[in-house]
Amino acid sequence: MPISVRLPPRVEQKLAEYCVSHKVTKSEAVKLALEELFAQVPLTPDAYRASAKFRGSDKRPGSVALNSKSILQAYFRNKQSVG
Repeated sequence: MPISVRLPPRVEQKLAEYCVSHKVTKSEAVKLALEELFAQVPLTPDAYRASAKFRGSDKRPGSVALNSKSILQAYFRNKQSVG
């Protein structure tokens, strides 16, 4: 499947230098780089790692899941009295 990619000049220069020194075409070099990238990084992150930025964002003591109703009531009670 052919694709087209626009590279910044410095990346294109490094690619050209790599291809000359390793005696491969640009296409071969890009294919090898992508294969190496995919071997290092899993394509589908598990749900636990994908949710990392959302976990632990509430610093209040106790379980937010068990106390969500009272936490929301207190939040809206305070918001209404301020405004």
